[in-house]
Amino acid sequence: MDTGPCRELQAHPSPDEASLTQPSIQAGVSTTTPATIQPGWVRVTHWLNALAVVIMVTSGWQVYNASPIFPPLVFPASITLGGWLGGALLWHFAAMWLLVANFLAYVVLNIASGRFRRKLFPLSLKSLIDDVRAALTGKLGHDDLSHYNAVQKAAYLAVILDLVIVILSGLAIWKSVQFPWLREVMGGYDNARKVHFFAMSFLVAFFVVHVVMVALVPRSLLLMIRGR
Repeated sequence: MDTGPCRELQAHPSPDEASLTQPSIQAGVSTTTPATIQPGWVRVTHWLNALAVVIMVTSGWQVYNASPIFPPLVFPASITLGGWLGGALLWHFAAMWLLVANFLAYVVLNIASGRFRRKLFPLSLKSLIDDVRAALTGKLGHDDLSHYNAVQKAAYLAVILDLVIVILSGLAIWKSVQFPWLREVMGGYDNARKVHFFAMSFLVAFFVVHVVMVALVPRSLLLMIRGR
């Protein structure tokens, strides 16, 4: 019996039969998408916060120049926003609403999702001292960006507390008559201005150190852009 046609069919399998062989060929190719480390809401609130802080700081410097707390210290006009007191106040108040709303959303989402507990705790004094020592000697590793070291945990907790002080001291200055108890907690109107100034100065220092660390570990910037 002539088996030629059978051999031809075996040599050229049907499309359905061919498709059954594909998984075995592609099985060695990984199609797994890398896990997302920074979810979308973290990235959005991060960049909105950065924008709000930049606007508030630069406009705040212009407001400060109109009535310096420390007369020898005046900020160059080139790094201020608003042009004059009235313009600076408009920018400052606009950014204030963005900062407060964004900060509240960030805190609520972090608490509700359990991210605060996972990312910032536990934190011990010993681990902080050890990591500070390692950082000062250039031995603090950044291989796993999904976990914060003790220095990062302490820094993020400190800046969250500082933002609370910035908001409350700013409210004591802006609505001093409406919130006399808050003004008194700050030590009076003039002292509230000093508290606000130093709290904002801490925020600027954190911002500068943060940018330097990003420059040293560029992968962290990509992480905050694409999430992984």
